[in-house]
Amino acid sequence: PGSEQKLPGGSALIGAAGPSAMAEVGGPPARLFTWDEIKLRSGREPERWLVIDRKVYDISRFHKRHPGGSRVISHYAGQDATDPFTAFHLDKTLVRKFMKPLLIGELADDQPSFEPSKNKLLVEDFRQLRATVEKMGLLTPNRLFFFLYLIHILVLDVAAWLNLWYFGPSLVPFLFSGLLLGTVQAQAGWLQHDLGHLSVFGKSKWNHWVHKFVIGHLKGAPASWWNHWHFQHHAKPNCFRKDPDLNMHPLVFALGKKLSVELGMKKKKFMP
Repeated sequence: PGSEQKLPGGSALIGAAGPSAMAEVGGPPARLFTWDEIKLRSGREPERWLVIDRKVYDISRFHKRHPGGSRVISHYAGQDATDPFTAFHLDKTLVRKFMKPLLIGELADDQPSFEPSKNKLLVEDFRQLRATVEKMGLLTPNRLFFFLYLIHILVLDVAAWLNLWYFGPSLVPFLFSGLLLGTVQAQAGWLQHDLGHLSVFGKSKWNHWVHKFVIGHLKGAPASWWNHWHFQHHAKPNCFRKDPDLNMHPLVFALGKKLSVELGMKKKKFMP
């Protein structure tokens, strides 16, 4: 059996003979961590660690260079990020190549795959649901639909301006063009949403290019702003101070007098 040694901070170093502790066959022994150690690297201190598929990664410096933004990855410091990693990345094989230098160890064998505070049945049910949805093909996009979707937006946009050019800016043509342009903005908003989530094309770069066209040229907003804002919302939905959509409270969102007081008394920072 492999020998075990204690490292500073209480983490364990398992000898080369340990079958589950090797970083790779013939490589150096893997460093093992507990959740108590990982939770200390949650971003409150300079160190930031997270867990993906039981592997522990040090993102203390990388988070500033993260393509999706520093905040969205830092929200999972000290936590298991397996599910958001799966949801946010199309080409996971490519991404894992960039993750290798960040790997510092893995969870000890006696540690659960996610935080002990999480509901195990709920996490397993969610992962089973995702696997079922993928198997049914519900996440496979119909690219003809999205192509026709974009074409009808462009046709309505051109029709609105041709209407003003041909009939002039009198009241009825003005209102009709306003209706057409309003429809264009609403439809373009949902199209850029799907493109921003990399849900249309199999390659990330194609999603990014078309996304920049739709949100930049049709809606007049920067794609990077939307990505960094909206990705945080999906990474931590309804988590106060992590979901930026809730930062507009209390001017836009009203959590309610009774519920907000109850959560405050329980020292909770997220919606139930």
